[in-house]
Amino acid sequence: MTPEAKSQAIAAALILGGAGIVIYFMPSLVLWIGDFSPVLAVIVGTLLILCFFWIFWLRARYQRRRDR
Repeated sequence: MTPEAKSQAIAAALILGGAGIVIYFMPSLVLWIGDFSPVLAVIVGTLLILCFFWIFWLRARYQRRRDR
């Protein structure tokens, strides 16, 4: 395995691990916030899911700039 491939695999594992932890705790967090405001709970849940895709978008953008 090349050093670049190893770095990419580690980064992907860290991102997926972090996302897994967030998704694991998200239902209880959203339910807790929903006790105060259902609208705020929807917003927080949506933002947590969008952050997962945002991180991969940022990483892809970084990779494209680095490869130039």
